[in-house]
Amino acid sequence: MKKASILMILGPLFLLGLFFFPLWNIMLGAPQYPEPLGMNIHINGIRGASEFDIQNIDGLNHYIGMRKLPKPEEMWEFSTFPLIIGGMIALGVLIGMLGFFKKISYKWYMGWFVLMSVLGILGMYDFNAWMVDYGTNLDPNAIMKLANPDGTPMTYKPPLFGHAKMLNFDVTSLPSTGAWMMFIGMMLTVAAYFMGWKNNKSQKPKIN
Repeated sequence: MKKASILMILGPLFLLGLFFFPLWNIMLGAPQYPEPLGMNIHINGIRGASEFDIQNIDGLNHYIGMRKLPKPEEMWEFSTFPLIIGGMIALGVLIGMLGFFKKISYKWYMGWFVLMSVLGILGMYDFNAWMVDYGTNLDPNAIMKLANPDGTPMTYKPPLFGHAKMLNFDVTSLPSTGAWMMFIGMMLTVAAYFMGWKNNKSQKPKIN
């Protein structure tokens, strides 16, 4: 049980990477830009992949009526997500320590994983909803008003995951370092659960 508890303590600590590395990355490439433009989505704000990327993206968006990328104080998520992640780290470490001293069952490890998974899904849903609003709620007085072949206004929602073609831009949206660290940490908690389950099973008396 102690080895499982140590894994349970280590797993949530990997989520600390979210405070130092981006969670998600969106890159925009086009022939007129030798170096692609990019933005890194952190749990506390959006930053350019390079120094002037945010300014350049906002400049392009202005022509088609998209709003400027939000500053941290303009979205409640950027102040709430760090608190949620910090709380989940503290909770996970506490569960691991209580398991180490045999105060709780290994089943709590899976409980933490399920809760973290639910929060992750809700976070992705919220992120996608923001991108839908960001790419479809356009300024009717924009300099460029483009339409689809059927006459409906063109939208510019970036993909949540993968690649999409938007005008002459190739847009790629993928998890970044922070997301992969979170994934590794969550998998460690799953491993801790199964290790605890296996240890518990081996200690049960066998009936002849």
